[in-house]
Amino acid sequence: MRALSALTATIAIPFLLLLAGCSACSTRPSDPEQVRQATANATSELKNDTKALAEGIRDGLKRPSADHPIDLNTATQSQLETLPGISDDTAARIVANRPYHSAHDLIDRRLVTPAEYKQISDRITTK
Repeated sequence: MRALSALTATIAIPFLLLLAGCSACSTRPSDPEQVRQATANATSELKNDTKALAEGIRDGLKRPSADHPIDLNTATQSQLETLPGISDDTAARIVANRPYHSAHDLIDRRLVTPAEYKQISDRITTK
């Protein structure tokens, strides 16, 4: 959460300064109501963009990787579908054939091909 706050501040502060600078450089007198409305609109857009950015970061952190492998015995079907080359049918078969003693059981039970296993072997584990 601290990183998100820092990221928001990193984006928001320069944007608001830019908006204020553009308003100050104008040759016509600025109407405080127009400035207020423009600032409110810019802040609203920034809030939406920041929310999307935070969701993207959260999704990226949840993706399976060598540092954060998926446990074949506890992963949901939708989590298994995030693995490269794993279709919804394959993920359903993996769930249906639990438990697994090792990740290599996927090949032994012919649930995935050796080529598919090679793509996901560093992203899966069994506990």
